[in-house]
Amino acid sequence: MKLDYLFNPRTIAVIGATDRVGSVGRGLVKNLLENKSSPARGGHGISGRGGFRKRIFLVNPNRKKVFGIETLPSVLKINEKVDLAIIAVPAEIVPKIAEQCIQKKVKSVIIISSGFAETGQKGAILQDKVKQVLNRENIPFIGPNSLGILRPPTGLNASFAPLAPNKGNIVLISQSGALIDAIIDTSDGKFWGFSAIISYGNEAGLTLKDFLNWAKNDPKTKVIALYLEGLKNGRQFFEAAREASAKKPVVILKGGKNPASKKAVSSHTGALAGEGRIYSAAFKQAGLIEASSIEELLDISKTLSWHVKCKNGIAIITNGGGAGILTADYCFQSGIKLPMPHQTTLKKIESSKLMHPAYSRSNPMDIVGDALSDRYKIAIEAMMAQKDINGLMVIQTPQTMTEPIKNAKIIIEAQKKWPQKPIITAFMGGRLTEPAVKILEKNHIPNFSDPYRAVRAMKSLITNN
Repeated sequence: MKLDYLFNPRTIAVIGATDRVGSVGRGLVKNLLENKSSPARGGHGISGRGGFRKRIFLVNPNRKKVFGIETLPSVLKINEKVDLAIIAVPAEIVPKIAEQCIQKKVKSVIIISSGFAETGQKGAILQDKVKQVLNRENIPFIGPNSLGILRPPTGLNASFAPLAPNKGNIVLISQSGALIDAIIDTSDGKFWGFSAIISYGNEAGLTLKDFLNWAKNDPKTKVIALYLEGLKNGRQFFEAAREASAKKPVVILKGGKNPASKKAVSSHTGALAGEGRIYSAAFKQAGLIEASSIEELLDISKTLSWHVKCKNGIAIITNGGGAGILTADYCFQSGIKLPMPHQTTLKKIESSKLMHPAYSRSNPMDIVGDALSDRYKIAIEAMMAQKDINGLMVIQTPQTMTEPIKNAKIIIEAQKKWPQKPIITAFMGGRLTEPAVKILEKNHIPNFSDPYRAVRAMKSLITNN
């Protein structure tokens, strides 16, 4: 099923448009119009400037104007073809609106309205009625109980999310709209972002399979990030996920793994949760990378979106012995190999006469707490030149003599010199390292405040070959 009308609509109808403070309809209209819009000629609509050309029609029989723009009483009164209809009206009215969308020959639909299968049997019957109406004409639809969709590269924000996300190459597909809001807020001001964000809600229409098939072929997407609670058709999902993961990394976070959370899942999106261990085994078999938290989902997705994959064999360079030991422990637990430095590598380092006599001639390589940037430089270059080292983690603790910004610039240059050997950093601390961290991430070097997060991210880059 083609999803072009969903992600690249030229004409959009907001059914349930309003400017009432605190309403979903207000949020939808504001987000759609925020792309420097101006009144369109020849009727009711908004023509956006910039990368995303659109005409937006506001439908509400109970209001003459919304944000000063004239409204229409029905989608049937729009004198143009409608690519996308966004429905945000009370649940009991949605079947009637769906019938009108069929009469209008609307190309695609997003149902924001809640009050369906997530509320119980009565809601499930209503949801099935809507599904039957739209399926009659094979109209692709998302929801109900959806936050909407966002397509940052084109400026489309067909959602009531409180913030617009950054452009990037990660597609986020989530069963929870509220988690999407939190993730968008987390990403605000960062140097990573999204190619699309999809809130699929109750999954009555388009399914995870449809979105995975779309994302794996989307040229703007490099990484697929998933949050799901339950599956309606496990076999279809895993077949689609296996095919998608063969083309692009798929990172997944599963909610509803224990008895206490299963009941919450059914009342949230009307889905059924399964046994966590069974899911985890199936994810692994399908080639998916499972995350254990929202933070980890984002850490891994960011890393995969910036770096190439590599073979096992990673070096650790640190100015703090304790931090190096912890990192090595995490590597052991994750199955990451730490090749010892060769004699030629050590000879390069020691011939510089920059090292403290107490530096460790091993991996992790502790270049000692008083290390200036020149020690980092010689250690990084020597270790990266070693053939059986396929990636690097640089750990920095903020000592009095530490030079975070100089160290960051050295790391960036090393990454340019060895683009096939990914570098991940753990510049530990806060205020003292923050300027350097911004430089690193602006240049797509993933940084993490804790070595554990750095190791987990590096693990996601290592192939099984």
